[in-house]
Amino acid sequence: MRRPHPPLREGRVTGTLVASDLDRTLIYSAAAAPSGGLVADPDGPGTDGLVAVERYRDRDVSFMTRPAAAALAELARAQVVVPVTTRTPAQLARVRLPGPPPRYAVAANGGVLLVDGVPDPAWDRRVAREVAAVAPLAAALAELTDLCRPEWAGQPRVAADLFCYVVVDRPAVPAGAVERLTAWAQAGGWSVSLQGRKVYLVPQPLRKSAAALEVAHRIGADVVLAAGDSLLDVDLLAAADRGVHPGHGEIAASGWSAPWVEALTSTGAAAGAEIVAWFAAHTEGVAPRARTATG
Repeated sequence: MRRPHPPLREGRVTGTLVASDLDRTLIYSAAAAPSGGLVADPDGPGTDGLVAVERYRDRDVSFMTRPAAAALAELARAQVVVPVTTRTPAQLARVRLPGPPPRYAVAANGGVLLVDGVPDPAWDRRVAREVAAVAPLAAALAELTDLCRPEWAGQPRVAADLFCYVVVDRPAVPAGAVERLTAWAQAGGWSVSLQGRKVYLVPQPLRKSAAALEVAHRIGADVVLAAGDSLLDVDLLAAADRGVHPGHGEIAASGWSAPWVEALTSTGAAAGAEIVAWFAAHTEGVAPRARTATG
């Protein structure tokens, strides 16, 4: 039986909100666990010593280290922990994080705010208004479909009726393909992110930070801690009072940084364990960050 979530304290300062990306930040596939999926590591853990946190088609597909799982369960019992992911609600529902189930979760890159597993209708209306200001989903899907070739890409898919993505053979992606897609995206009000074997095309109004800050407002949290690994997590880290990212992923490769964001050197599931420990170490004594016009 799952433990009940901590009581919600709407309208009162709860102290700290922990907002974390999932894939390649907190949880890892067996392939990504040893070293973030970047470099083969013969000494990596494989699936030995890991705790399964997602099962799909009768197979365990996502994992955490045992220390990370134990520490996250303890953290979730003491703090409001919010998964913040690009996964659709259906994909997120497959994940069973250690500890009490989260009262809040953010799916579809901020496009869906789940409260006790149910999409929040007020948030749905806000998102609909904001994405109406950029190029339509149909145009984005058409651009992605026109770009992709069967030699290196699968069939583009629509996620949560909000954005689209495609699974690619990353080494076979031709030079200039991502750049072409990025140029279209920038002109149309969309963003591109290459994460592992997936290329995401996401409306710019869909921001993880907006949904995470909405949760912080609702529970009265005065400090937001955040973690993420991809360019779709940059806005979440930029909006946080303190943040952290692993030594693998788009953020590490891009060189993006901010004074309040710590860059780890660890990769793979070991980085996930270090991120959970980092969260636990920063839930006390962190003051809200003074914001400027640029962040």
